[in-house]
Amino acid sequence: MEGTRTRTVLVTGGGGSGRTTVAAATALAAAGRGRRTLLLSAEDPALLGALFGTDGASGADRTDGEGASREVAPGLVLSRLDSGADFRARAVALQERARSALDLLGAEPLDDDELAEPPGADAFALLRALRSAHDPAAHDPAGGGPYDLVVADMPPVGSAVRTLALPEHTRRWLRRLLPPERQAARALRPVLAQLAGVPMPARSLYEAAGRLDRELAAVQAVVESPGTTVRLVVEPGPAAVRALRAARAGLALHGLAPDAVVANRLLPTASPDPWLAGLASRQQEALKELLDDCPSGPAAVCELPHLGREPQGAADLGELAERLPPPGFPPGAAPGGDRAEGPWAVEDRLTDEGVLLWRLPLPGAVRETLSLVRRGDEVVVTTGPFRRVLPLPAALCRCAVVGARLADGELTVRFEPEPGLWPARD
Repeated sequence: MEGTRTRTVLVTGGGGSGRTTVAAATALAAAGRGRRTLLLSAEDPALLGALFGTDGASGADRTDGEGASREVAPGLVLSRLDSGADFRARAVALQERARSALDLLGAEPLDDDELAEPPGADAFALLRALRSAHDPAAHDPAGGGPYDLVVADMPPVGSAVRTLALPEHTRRWLRRLLPPERQAARALRPVLAQLAGVPMPARSLYEAAGRLDRELAAVQAVVESPGTTVRLVVEPGPAAVRALRAARAGLALHGLAPDAVVANRLLPTASPDPWLAGLASRQQEALKELLDDCPSGPAAVCELPHLGREPQGAADLGELAERLPPPGFPPGAAPGGDRAEGPWAVEDRLTDEGVLLWRLPLPGAVRETLSLVRRGDEVVVTTGPFRRVLPLPAALCRCAVVGARLADGELTVRFEPEPGLWPARD
């Protein structure tokens, strides 16, 4: 591991594919290699306790707005996320900050036990926990230093991609709704307040938006860090393979690369039971598709056997952990450096063809569910259920889109210089 930089592995996959088990095994394997490791999970305490062979109600737990944390193996700290508690704590704190405004309106603050967790609170709780784990002040309570690795047990892959995209999307909305340049009018606020007869909320609104933007920027930095990778978990089957292809395209759209694809719960192939042998045969057919889809190397397919039972205790978890590859750097990233610019770079073909090419790797994308829309200096790319608004590189802002092509898992967009906007070449 390079220096003291905290790395992150985001474990996601299909619903019921065994994501939590693989996340726990990944964390245990890293801790066994001497990495100070934090495992973030929102799973039921009983399930987590069974996985690690510990009492889910240990008195050594530390409980706060982000849940309970405790050491479950040497060098491994488990932090169970409680999105309901996180929401209530932050809602109460917000009411305290806004008490004067609430009093002015004659509003009655809500008590803690009246606050019900709204949809989406789990996504924000997970993002806040990721940010906190990468805070320079965050320390492993057992080892005393910062964590070497954070393993996040993510929701199913569709929700996971949308959660990871949330900081970027929200920051874009904030910039559109509250453009920073409008703060230049703050000298007029006292006059406007006198004319309106009530306090103007602009200053506090911008201050709140600024705090939120800084928090979101910190989370976005973690998601986009070259030390962040994704581990995809799939229980081989025709539907799972199709879903995995769409998931890889959605992850690639947001610049995320898998460090491994885990084929989980593989059945033995030599069973004398014809029913079990048939299931195993169908799994192997799906596994072959996975192997054909996923290149060898950093994102190779890792196979985990079905234990014949739900994994319980350190022995079962350790058996799976031994088969998992160590977290690796994504393709296009180097240890201690930034992501390589290559796959997202602009290729200059002006001399030979009069165009510039912008290449976007989208492995798993299909033409039928792919769309591209130019909006000013941005491009809206949609692949399946996933969408991202990408700012155009400066050179392409003065060009027109003249074509696009999807081939070999890569979207190539052709741009032609706009007359009068592009400097003439000799």
